[in-house]
Amino acid sequence: MRNLLRGSASKALFGFATLIATSTGALAASACPHGTIKYGVIPYDASAAFVPLYHQIAHIISEKMGCPVDLEIGTSYNATIEAMRSGKIDVAEFGPLSYVLANKIAGAEVVATYAAPDGKPDTYTASVVTWPGSGITTLKGVAGHTFAYSDPASTSGHLFPAYALKNVGIDPDHGVRAIYAGSHTASYEALLHHKVEAGEINSPEILSAQRAGIYKPSDFVTLWTSPPIPDDPITVRSNLPPAFKAKLTEVLQTLDLSSIPASELKITGLKGKGYVAIDDHAYDGIRSLVSVLHLDLAKMGS
Repeated sequence: MRNLLRGSASKALFGFATLIATSTGALAASACPHGTIKYGVIPYDASAAFVPLYHQIAHIISEKMGCPVDLEIGTSYNATIEAMRSGKIDVAEFGPLSYVLANKIAGAEVVATYAAPDGKPDTYTASVVTWPGSGITTLKGVAGHTFAYSDPASTSGHLFPAYALKNVGIDPDHGVRAIYAGSHTASYEALLHHKVEAGEINSPEILSAQRAGIYKPSDFVTLWTSPPIPDDPITVRSNLPPAFKAKLTEVLQTLDLSSIPASELKITGLKGKGYVAIDDHAYDGIRSLVSVLHLDLAKMGS
């Protein structure tokens, strides 16, 4: 949901743009199995405004754990999944769908997510939109038109829009002229500049565009909105050393981000104080949609 670099699902699975964040002063490398914690994040948003937030999250984790944190932003959703599968990252923030895939093939275990103001796990929504003058007035009318998804492994950028199309009798793969823009921001821009006739926009992207002063409701026509979706899962690799994993889990489940300047939190759309505990069953609804759409998770991760 809260994303950083524009990626393409068809591009390299292993490439990473690495941003390194460490706490000030000497840190006890012995607190970590390999001297550092590798924190991977999937590429959601092209906006550089999100980079300082993730630097600071990494800094806070490093202080709590007593060792440096290397923050690695994947070039695609699958790049981050593959990095966890190959043991190159210890912690990762996925989207709900990419988590379900990472849980199945890469040993990702969800321990936390973003908190809402009431301290409970936060949610967001997906939507299918067009623009005035496109000639499309209903969801069913999207059939045959160009359609922007963000990434094949994206929850709000693929899974939910695909389900919405299927629900009105449109094949989500062949019933529209689908493109994968690479990020929610890229999908938003394609719609804003009429490069496609319809596509996905999620609520965090709308919020980000509003705060950047580039969103006008009159630029879009909303054809469908999803029910609330559980927010991004914060995961740990299942085969980490038990004592280290237990400590890391405790830190992540209680991570307080209130020390981050309010101006930066406002840009990201963060609503609560930080992370809160959540369990795997919260994402069972995502698995149900995967089943309904007959998605092959193994192929998505290849």
